[in-house]
Amino acid sequence: MIELFTIENLFTLVVLTALETVLGFDNLLYISIEAKRVAPERQKYVRQIGTVLAIALRIVLLFVVLQLISLFQNPFFGFQNTILAGSINGHSLIVMAGGAFLIHTALKEISHMLVVDDLEHEEGEGPKHRSVRSALFWIVVMNIVFSFDTVLSAVALTDNFIVMATAIVISGALMVLLAEHVANFLQRNRMYEVLGLFVLLLVGVMLLAEGGHIAHLAFFGYPVEPLAKSTFYFVVAALVIVDIIQGRYQKKISIEEQKGK
Repeated sequence: MIELFTIENLFTLVVLTALETVLGFDNLLYISIEAKRVAPERQKYVRQIGTVLAIALRIVLLFVVLQLISLFQNPFFGFQNTILAGSINGHSLIVMAGGAFLIHTALKEISHMLVVDDLEHEEGEGPKHRSVRSALFWIVVMNIVFSFDTVLSAVALTDNFIVMATAIVISGALMVLLAEHVANFLQRNRMYEVLGLFVLLLVGVMLLAEGGHIAHLAFFGYPVEPLAKSTFYFVVAALVIVDIIQGRYQKKISIEEQKGK
């Protein structure tokens, strides 16, 4: 434990905690959206348990990855022809499956928003009505995908288990504190639900590209390139700014229309 208090390990802890917190925001967003599918009185419970499960799963996965990292990186099979080439391993499968699921979830929720006639009274009905057990199951499944990347990022920065575990616990505590704020913000500002879903969609695309890159996939000789994290964050920031400006502009138009009447 005393190794944690060296200058090098403390610096690594700060960097890793910040990284884990940023990477964990995608997970937090998914938990908030998934919790909305259960009955209103159970949503807070699902968010809290889902976040705690995310923290516990990251620590367990950290230990597993440290023990079995070579098995995740060793290719299961490879293929190569004029159309498609690649080398599939456990890491790429987990990342690509998670990306595909996030894209499916985001598109399903967006299409649901478009077909529902009364958004104010659709909570707990139709496709959004889900049992607590089912919601927690899907949260755990997606936690594996999100946690896998954060754990590999931790392993890449340090080989000190105490530093990695401490960073995960601290970032997890921040997730617990932010969970209700994110949920309350989305509840008060329902127009940002669409923004959140498109961010989730972007995360899915990023995971698919990253998984394809890890698997060395190439279509017609053109390799799949990962989406740079800096590009992803720039796109998300641009979406948020555009959404805020659009919202304020819409309010000004509404005021002008009211004056005209």
